[in-house]
Amino acid sequence: MERRKFLGTSAVASLGLVACQAKAAIPTVDQKYFTKLKENINHSVCRWCYEKIPMEEFLKNLNSLGIKAMDLTGPEDWPLMKKYGIHASMCWGAEISLTEGWNDPKFHNVLIANYTRVIPLVAEAGYTNLICFSGNRNGMDDAEGLKNCAEGIKKIMPLAEKHGIIIQMELLNSKVDHEDYMCDHTVWGVELCKAIASDNFKLLYDIYHMQIMEGDVIRNIREYHRYIGHYHTGGNPGRNEINETQELYYPAIMKAILETGYKGYVAQEFIPTWDDKLAALKEGVTICDI
Repeated sequence: MERRKFLGTSAVASLGLVACQAKAAIPTVDQKYFTKLKENINHSVCRWCYEKIPMEEFLKNLNSLGIKAMDLTGPEDWPLMKKYGIHASMCWGAEISLTEGWNDPKFHNVLIANYTRVIPLVAEAGYTNLICFSGNRNGMDDAEGLKNCAEGIKKIMPLAEKHGIIIQMELLNSKVDHEDYMCDHTVWGVELCKAIASDNFKLLYDIYHMQIMEGDVIRNIREYHRYIGHYHTGGNPGRNEINETQELYYPAIMKAILETGYKGYVAQEFIPTWDDKLAALKEGVTICDI
């Protein structure tokens, strides 16, 4: 399933769900994928890449893999995640779509209402990060889109700051996967961060997407890390495994991230091609575990 379709079917259904179960004792799990990690990197994984694996089975195996968190989940997922001790490292459920975002004022009323509703839910559940998107250009100038994004997002920032929630706009490529998406270069996202001027607004730096759009990944991480609040992985080309089959060298990238003092999560967001999807995930986590 493509991520944009998964977002549309999963995230929208999450609005209005508040109750989250208290964290229970973590059940015994199958040790087939057991991985002993160094714990320098806080490992996470994006649920949509493994959506064919039933959620409870997936969560059990995350425990075995040493993965402590999961990205792109909403309130309907959190009770089961809490049962298995898996943190929600990047929440969603307030956005409209990848293409309909903050750069178009006609969506501001809906987005403000959505984020006003979801921000307290995220805080209540004990989580910190909530995703957002710029939306597509649709002929709009980038400077105008940045201005529109800043004006709209500033209206939810007092609530985010009050609840300790970090709103994170994802950098996506507009060349291969998300044609016409506006927030497709690091510098544009950095300028938006400067315009909003809040420690509670950051960029979700997707390594795969930014390799496609601009490359120079390590240099950009070093230069702009103060504006980055979260990371996603993925092999280029293809967004598949992050091993020697693709062009990025993830151990060096992870080392650069650590050297910036980053303490957040790095989420695996590659689409596994192996028959054993969890074995592919184990390999990816091991590669990044420096």
